[in-house]
Amino acid sequence: MKTLKGPSLHLAQFSHDQPPFDSLPHIGAWAAGHGFKAVQIPAWDARLFDVTLAANSQAYCDEVKGELAEHGLVISELTSHIYGQLVAVHPAYDTLWDAFTPPALLRRPQARAEWAAEQMKLAVRASARLGLTDLGTFSGSLAWPYLFPFPQRPEGLVDAAFQELAKRWRPILDLCDDLDINLCYEIHPAEDLHDGTSFERFYHLVDHHPRCNLLFDPSHFVLQQLDYLHYLDLYHEFIRMFHVKDAEFNPTGRQGIYGGYSDWADRAGRFRSLGDGQVNFKAIFAKLAQYDYPGWATLEWECCLKNQEDGAREGVAFINQHIIQVTDRVFDDFAGATLSPSHIQAMLGIAPADQRNA
Repeated sequence: MKTLKGPSLHLAQFSHDQPPFDSLPHIGAWAAGHGFKAVQIPAWDARLFDVTLAANSQAYCDEVKGELAEHGLVISELTSHIYGQLVAVHPAYDTLWDAFTPPALLRRPQARAEWAAEQMKLAVRASARLGLTDLGTFSGSLAWPYLFPFPQRPEGLVDAAFQELAKRWRPILDLCDDLDINLCYEIHPAEDLHDGTSFERFYHLVDHHPRCNLLFDPSHFVLQQLDYLHYLDLYHEFIRMFHVKDAEFNPTGRQGIYGGYSDWADRAGRFRSLGDGQVNFKAIFAKLAQYDYPGWATLEWECCLKNQEDGAREGVAFINQHIIQVTDRVFDDFAGATLSPSHIQAMLGIAPADQRNA
């Protein structure tokens, strides 16, 4: 068994135009001061990281690692969720994604998707130059608006959406294989890969690609009312990244999973700071230790109530308390005895052939 690495901090929700969140050296010093051992860098955030330069310059990658090492930090992984989402955008969401689209590509969905795929490849190459093994992302969503439609979905619509999704991702997965990078899709509402069934559909269409893996975030399972512990039993061999994020689900007579279009604070299902929600992290950390999870435990702060400073400070302590230092001994070894094969056969009432009629 392996002891989980951590705590790491996902920087996406912390980066800002104001210090200490305005640059990687500044935010690194802040994270180290809170007790984090690693940071997870969003590849799309130019305030923190230049993904194009990282993909092409080993000197830049060494500089980035050196700046963090000055504070005792390493990079746990890169994330590429924004790029991954833009690989496959349903037209209903075109305008919502304008803020993340280069001006020259506005109202040009095919060109935008091609650009996003190239950005994904840059993130893969940057991960390799940084000496990383795993890269987090979203799948994008072509079929999501038809999750629960009326009139009903026409036959073949979902198949066509997933075939197109697999077609767009296959070259990126192949590059990951060439560079020894695992692409970890975060199972997440609003993505076409939002549960185990949808992941399996995609996994089949990319021919069980060895680089098609998973980022596990139990908070999204709470909001969907999925069994995240059974999910670990089913998919642990795919899980290479772990976001430690809490959530709660308190349905009422007025709303449930869909939330009634309410703001986050008023929804039945909402994200919470670590320890304030309903996720059974003791069981999760135990299962990940049992299944030899090889990666990091990374805090992702998303809370509509508690401020990020308290969320980060409490989150470090929470993760440290839950990481299981796995044992190298069997607890009942003291009562064990080494027996010869003949003694074992005797215990079972089994005798070697040449002794059966003696």
